[in-house]
Amino acid sequence: MAFVGKKGAAVAGDMREVLFRGDEARRRELESELYDGRIVTDADLEKRAAEIGVRISVRDDKSKVVRRDDGVLTGEVSKFERGTVSRRRIYAAAGQYAIADFEGGRMVTMQKKEGSAFVVLGNDITKKIANEIIRKHWKNGGFEDAVRVIVLAMEEAGRRTASVSRAFSIEQTDINVNISAVVDSEAGGS
Repeated sequence: MAFVGKKGAAVAGDMREVLFRGDEARRRELESELYDGRIVTDADLEKRAAEIGVRISVRDDKSKVVRRDDGVLTGEVSKFERGTVSRRRIYAAAGQYAIADFEGGRMVTMQKKEGSAFVVLGNDITKKIANEIIRKHWKNGGFEDAVRVIVLAMEEAGRRTASVSRAFSIEQTDINVNISAVVDSEAGGS
């Protein structure tokens, strides 16, 4: 989740990675239940995985948010499907951001935007929770207010879905750089 404003940008991400092993149809069933919000707690996830015979591996130490040496913030979500890793990455700086999609290490699409906005990446339930928090708490305040909204959204997602860890990291920057040049420099790889 990110906020980009005229005076700065903030990007937050949880630390959870869930790997699924077993029959493909059952994996998809479990992923669907997890990512649409039907599975709320870690215990629910473990129980449901056992019920349908899917092995899971959950770790809460994956770093998804980075402050680059040039001050640009990146946040990333990923999924593994049919032998290919797909990633969606946000690049954020004061007043501008870009969202790039990567497949197998190659950039396949990219959108660049300027102005102020909240940006929410992730699965259906995390997007729903974040957007609820934004609608409820965002009153067109300043940058500090936006950071507070991000923190509230991350905390709420950690409580309401097992797809998100309760721990999260958040980075902030006031740097204003040419996002296009940064993204273009990574277009050939990630």
